[in-house]
Amino acid sequence: MPTSSVYHEKQMRQLCALHALNNLFQGDQSYTKEELDDICNNLSPNVWINPHRSVLGLGNYDINVIMTALQKRNCEAIWFDKRKDPSIIDLDSIVGFILNIPSDYKFGIITLPLRRRHWIAVRRIGNSYYNLDSKLRQPELLGNEADMLQFLREQLSDEIQQRELFLVLEQRDGEENGQRWIKQTSRNAVV
Repeated sequence: MPTSSVYHEKQMRQLCALHALNNLFQGDQSYTKEELDDICNNLSPNVWINPHRSVLGLGNYDINVIMTALQKRNCEAIWFDKRKDPSIIDLDSIVGFILNIPSDYKFGIITLPLRRRHWIAVRRIGNSYYNLDSKLRQPELLGNEADMLQFLREQLSDEIQQRELFLVLEQRDGEENGQRWIKQTSRNAVV
C-alpha cells in the first residue's frame, strides 16, 4: 500500500497522544483534543493543575488518558515487558502498538536541554507495518512482520532512553485478556 493512502496526522503543539491514537485507528472514529481534555477532567476532577496533561492544558497527555480513550473505543493497552522478545507477540491478536519514547524539545531550530516524552503509533495496514510517528513528514514503511519486530527490538533495547511499549487489543466481553496476545507456542515458556 503506498504511504500516500495511509492516514497520518502530523505533530501539532503537545498533542502527540492525540495523533498517536488517531494514526493508530487510521482516522476512523477520530479523537479530539476536547475529548482527551474531558478524560483528564474525569480522571482528576476538581483540581487546579491536572496531573494527566501539561500545566498549560496544551496536551502532553499521560498513559492514563490514552488507556481511557482506548476503552471508549472498546480497546485496551497492555504494557509489554521489554525484557521479553517481541517475537512472542501474536500479531494477529492486536490492533497495533503505542510506544512512549524520549524526545528533544525544540523551539524553532533551537534544541532545548529539556527531556520530553513522545507517543507514537505502529500498526499493520494491508500486509505492511508502518511507523506512524506524528513527527515524521510521512508514515515510515517498516516492512513485513520480521522488519517490524526488529524495529521494536531496536526501540526497546536502548536502556538509556527508557522507552515503553503498549500493545493495543480489542476488548472482548467476558474474556480475560491476560495473555491472549502471546503466541500459543510461547505461552508455556512465558513466566
